[in-house]
Amino acid sequence: MIYALVLLVLAVVGGGLYFRNVPDDPGTWHVDPLTAVKPDTPNAALIRPEGGDSAAPVYEATPEALAEALDAVAMAEPRTKRIAGGPEDLWTTYVQRSAAWGFPDYISVKVIAAEGGATWAAFSRARYGSDDLGVNGERLERWQAALEARLGG
Repeated sequence: MIYALVLLVLAVVGGGLYFRNVPDDPGTWHVDPLTAVKPDTPNAALIRPEGGDSAAPVYEATPEALAEALDAVAMAEPRTKRIAGGPEDLWTTYVQRSAAWGFPDYISVKVIAAEGGATWAAFSRARYGSDDLGVNGERLERWQAALEARLGG
């Protein structure tokens, strides 16, 4: 019984260390949300003007101002860091890790000039598993609400 408990503890600790330290390859995860292909599995969410799960509103802001606001929203989230691009590029990919296990989700966002201002596209997806229990969609909704609070919408 003690041997099984020790093995279980080692597996939990080892898994937690692995997922928290798995490398984030920008070459794999920095994708354009305007052309990304959403998987058939329910572990991703896609916002874009056409062909996504939903579309973001157009903000009365320059693309640069929207990119800065979006970056501030993303970086205010816990366990989030940039892995490619930046607001100055109008295209950034972030990794956000879950609290308990450190599972990585990748969020690629791109700001687009639009008539009357700017809008954004985003592809948020889980690296592991086939179902994220709605986490990626909820994240993009939360970011949208935070942007609306900052910029109006």
